[in-house]
Amino acid sequence: MLLELANWLGQDIRAFNVFGYITLRTVLAALTALVISFIFGPAVIRWLAAKKIGQAVRDDGPKSHLTKAGTPTMGGAMILIAMAITMLLWGDLGNRYMWTVLLVTLGFGTVGWIDDWKKVVHRDPAGLASRWKYLWTSLIAAGAATYLGLTASDPAQLELIVPFFKSVAYPLGAFGFVVLSYFVINGTSHSVNLTDGLDGLAIMPTVMVSGALAVFAYVAGHAGFSKYLGLPYIAGAGELAVFCGAMCGAGLGFLWFNAYPAEVFMGDVGALALGAAMGTVAVIVRQEIVLFIMGGLFVAEALSVMVQVLYFRVTGGRRIFRMAPLHHHYELGGWKETQVVVRFWIITIMLVLFGLSTLKLR
Repeated sequence: MLLELANWLGQDIRAFNVFGYITLRTVLAALTALVISFIFGPAVIRWLAAKKIGQAVRDDGPKSHLTKAGTPTMGGAMILIAMAITMLLWGDLGNRYMWTVLLVTLGFGTVGWIDDWKKVVHRDPAGLASRWKYLWTSLIAAGAATYLGLTASDPAQLELIVPFFKSVAYPLGAFGFVVLSYFVINGTSHSVNLTDGLDGLAIMPTVMVSGALAVFAYVAGHAGFSKYLGLPYIAGAGELAVFCGAMCGAGLGFLWFNAYPAEVFMGDVGALALGAAMGTVAVIVRQEIVLFIMGGLFVAEALSVMVQVLYFRVTGGRRIFRMAPLHHHYELGGWKETQVVVRFWIITIMLVLFGLSTLKLR
């Protein structure tokens, strides 16, 4: 009897600890980040206002935006603080994927902080020169992509998975994986940054896509579910569900202050970081194409800028859109800001649901 009791007491107590479950920690991470944002949000906004860290508004943009001049910006810092604290509380500190995504997020956030600081504090309209901004984000993205490529433990982790087809995956090899991952991480980051132009426009789609990525991360990190759904099993990837939960909670907390009319703007410090975070998670769980689908709004915004610039140069000054990025085109076409934001949210909801359907539609 005593021997049996001793054996029972000697078992791993984490098996009996409900806080060891990823699902519960994901929910708690979301709630914790949300509460942190609510508690510290007003103080951060007051500090930004006291330091006169206010948004500059383009003269050639919609006239309704002129009233936004001076609104505190760089509020994305509160998102990163909430996420970092939350992951230290609820994340598995021994999980390499969690640290990879967290370091990429903070790295891109640092580049965005420097850019914002030069613009609003040093009154330099150009901020961090584009070539330096792209160089630093490229170095971080390439570093993360290289690390993930070199440490992949299974050839399936270096394949490009095609959704809707049960057994269609293209082997990329280490080099191909690194190249693709670099473009996904850096491209998603800058696409979210371009989208962040209206109150609440970028943050809510980020929350939606992050929530969906949490599902994919959980499935990828679960041997049973990944096998059943025909996805590669990636040991440890499930921990990214907790990270995505923290991103959702921090994002919703920020939206409380960023909803129209915004009390604070995200700035590059938040937009670059959140985009890079989503791109890195998608790379790890091998869902780059699904991210392209669910983040269709970010893709459309980035493409509108590229097409506009290219067409302008080729035609000697003609434009396809009234103004780029795309949300300004609709504003100048007569849509109110809130109409643009809510309609783009609805589009994102549909795209996210379509992306989630790829889990089963194969």
